[in-house]
Order: sequence, then structure tokens, then C-alpha cells
Amino acid sequence: MLAKIKISYTKATAMAMVVILTSGVAQANNISNIAENITNSISELPTLLSALSYMFGLLLAVLGVMKIKDHVENPTQTPLKDGSIRLAAGGALFALPIVTESVLNTIGQGSAVSQAELNSLSF
Repeated sequence: MLAKIKISYTKATAMAMVVILTSGVAQANNISNIAENITNSISELPTLLSALSYMFGLLLAVLGVMKIKDHVENPTQTPLKDGSIRLAAGGALFALPIVTESVLNTIGQGSAVSQAELNSLSF
């Protein structure tokens, strides 16, 4: 009985995937539309990663402070390293978007170095 239910869920999932994929293909007339949609979707990815980085950085910082508070209240049960590791990871995540932006400003956005430019450099 359970095997039949599992097979029917698998078939239903496969049919749902086929419907989703075919509806997406029906809307996209050619490969250039698909590529344009992917490019537009990816352009918002750094903003999403920055927001997630800030959010998880703050979360880890709060959890780190709480672990340090636990250590102060009961040093034998909670080691100090637990709180300090969370604080360090939270700080690193919170600083990640700022560091990424400064690196992009230093290198230059959208200007990839070609092989010809590398070969023409002289030291």
C-alpha cells in the first residue's frame, strides 16, 4: 500500500514538473528571451546576498552575546570560545557586503582583464 502511494506521489511530481517546464517554454519564444530573463534575475543576486549577510551577521552576533552571558553565569557549562566564535562569524558576515563593495570598486566593476592585456603587461 505504501509503495503504491509513493509511486503515485512520484508520478504526480513528475507530471507537475512537466507542466511547469512546458508552461515556461511556451512563454519564452526563443533562447535569447531565456538568456535575458536569467541575466535580469542574476542582476539582483548581490542585493539578496547582502541582505542575507546582514541578517545572519546580526543573528550570530546576538547569539554570541547570549552565549557569553551564559558563560558569565555558569563558566563550567558554557566555554567562552562558543560565544567568541559566534561573535567573530557574525562580524565577518556583517562586514562581507562592505568588503565586497570595496573590492569591486578597487578592481572595477564589469572590466574583466583579458589574456591580451595580461600578456602586454611589463614589469
